[in-house]
Amino acid sequence: MRAANHLRGGVAVAEDQGPYGHLPVLLERCVNLLAPALTKNGPDGAQAVLVDATLGAGGHSEQFLEQFPALRVIGLDRDPSALQIAGDRLARFGDRFTAVRTRYDGIPDALAECGLSATRSIDGVLFDLGVSSMQLDRTERGFSYSADAPLDMRMDPDLPLSAADILNTYDKRELTAILREYGEERFASRIAAQVVRRRQVKPFSTTAELVELLYEAIPAPARRTGGHPAKRTFQALRVAVNAELDSLRAALPAALDAVSVGGRVVVMAYQSLEDRIVKSEFAEATASRTPPGLPIELPGHEPEFVSVTRGAERADADEIEQNPRAAAVRLRAVQRATERGGL
Repeated sequence: MRAANHLRGGVAVAEDQGPYGHLPVLLERCVNLLAPALTKNGPDGAQAVLVDATLGAGGHSEQFLEQFPALRVIGLDRDPSALQIAGDRLARFGDRFTAVRTRYDGIPDALAECGLSATRSIDGVLFDLGVSSMQLDRTERGFSYSADAPLDMRMDPDLPLSAADILNTYDKRELTAILREYGEERFASRIAAQVVRRRQVKPFSTTAELVELLYEAIPAPARRTGGHPAKRTFQALRVAVNAELDSLRAALPAALDAVSVGGRVVVMAYQSLEDRIVKSEFAEATASRTPPGLPIELPGHEPEFVSVTRGAERADADEIEQNPRAAAVRLRAVQRATERGGL
């Protein structure tokens, strides 16, 4: 969940990706989508507030603050390392930038902390979901299967449960459910059974131990297709450790409630589980509230939001060539058209 670029599964970070180890995904498109909402009172973003709900290294926020010199940005992140990096990067913008340590479903409390209402008080929200390259770069965090490291995977180091805790304490049924639901891993039951057997000899503590087991558990023909055999298991454990999908389900309604008329919410998702949640939430927000079967739209029952993208947008070939991590992105955006109840 980060302004830093995303990897699906821990591909090593290229060294030519800028001073903060990343190129923000779909940066120009995000600016263009949010600009109409941020410039309602002037081209400089006067009186406008943007919430960067996945601050990361601050790449997206930096661009918005530079392009709209009167804009205020509130950046959210649960990772204290990200907050420090972004805070140093964006310090030159003074009080136009405020960082808040929270998950992105903490939007209402973050707004209250900044003296704003949780409803109809801001002009835009940006989500850049997933694990950031900044986190993957730091092998000690355990997000990547490309280097041996402690099996941690906590975006917030204060969380009580690590990936190792899950592997070493959950029973076979619970492990199977996590791998199947969050990783869409077709060998979930087989992997879970081997995890339970292996940990009886020696508890899991490193990423290399898990990768070794996965090479043994997944049949050779399946390992030859679909990317690295550890990709889905690492994704599943990361999602479980950080409660990412539950957080997203709570964060999207909060973001929609927070924007005023003309305000926009832009979401970039990188895996199908996230995108399904975004698609469903946006479909509900853009649906008419007129009872089915009536020939006309009842006054006051118009959709609260309208789509400003046609389905999910993808990165084009040029962006993917410059930044391969953009290949998986799916971007959706909506704009508030009316107050709730048509008021």
